[in-house]
Amino acid sequence: MYESYYGLNSKPFQLTPDPAFFYASRWHKRAMSYLQYGLSQAEGFIVITGGIGTGKTTIANSLLRDIENDIQAAQIVTPKLTPDELVKMVASKFNLDVEGKSKADILKRLEVYLYELHQQGKRALLLVDEAQNLPLETIEELRMLSNFQENGKPLLQSFLLGQEELQPILRAPNMEQFRQRIVASCHLASLSIEEVKSYIEYRLHHAGREGKSLFSEGAYEQIFTFTRGIPRKINTLMDRVLLFGFLEELELLDERAVATVIEEVKSEMFEPNSVQVSEKDPVENVTPNPEYTANGTEIKDVKYYKTMLGELVEALDDAINHKVRLTQYIDKLLKKKYKTYVRLKDDKE
Repeated sequence: MYESYYGLNSKPFQLTPDPAFFYASRWHKRAMSYLQYGLSQAEGFIVITGGIGTGKTTIANSLLRDIENDIQAAQIVTPKLTPDELVKMVASKFNLDVEGKSKADILKRLEVYLYELHQQGKRALLLVDEAQNLPLETIEELRMLSNFQENGKPLLQSFLLGQEELQPILRAPNMEQFRQRIVASCHLASLSIEEVKSYIEYRLHHAGREGKSLFSEGAYEQIFTFTRGIPRKINTLMDRVLLFGFLEELELLDERAVATVIEEVKSEMFEPNSVQVSEKDPVENVTPNPEYTANGTEIKDVKYYKTMLGELVEALDDAINHKVRLTQYIDKLLKKKYKTYVRLKDDKE
């Protein structure tokens, strides 16, 4: 409805995850690097956690879109599956017939399928979304599926994406064997106010918007404060703001327009009537909660340590990105040499 009015060729803020609109914030880039690193390792588990609406599914869809053709991928969104139900669902996602078959039969057929993929120079990848819904015994079944191997190489690799509740599940004492197979894990944080602005501008531009910004600086601050930097909440609010602007024939969406829409959607989104603190609020008016070390000692200079930790994380991210690129280069080089070897062998025969 509002697309043509604002010079758009599609809706930029749909709730359905769309890899074409994937915006890589700092944490999303890190998560994507871990997924790509996991793919290059071709073994173990990668675990990505994050709050509701932080973009886990969008990351998974972006990975699947750009995946190489030698990887056969399947994605499942899990309700509370039993181990038997998980095995049946995984097999069906790889287009195997499971109707009327026992778990033992399905596992045997799945093993044969994975071996046949291996013989074709391919491998299988399983993405498990909403993994926090899985009971412990079902996660253990995932580990058992990773035991399908050929010449010491696993035939099935799994990525787990879930909400914060997945973390304590994986920390359970009886999950030690599973934890030992996790090659990397990452937690998605909400967007900062600068990233919220970039996220909105990126999506508008990707949908065809050109020219000056639609929003005032004050509007961006209100959007950040209300949504707390959660992409899904930003999408919900922005769709309504653009509709409001179209109906009111507004060329610029300022803080007054955004505030009006926020008041309209608060009850619809079941938002609590609590006071939100924006980045403009004076620091002296906010009493921060004390933070402690693992042994209970209060950390006095929290800001210093957070800054130092942020710098360390950035350095690690750079190292991971470099390793991913190097691994991908070596992998392509080996494939090229192998093809040359096969061709020369055929010529001799």
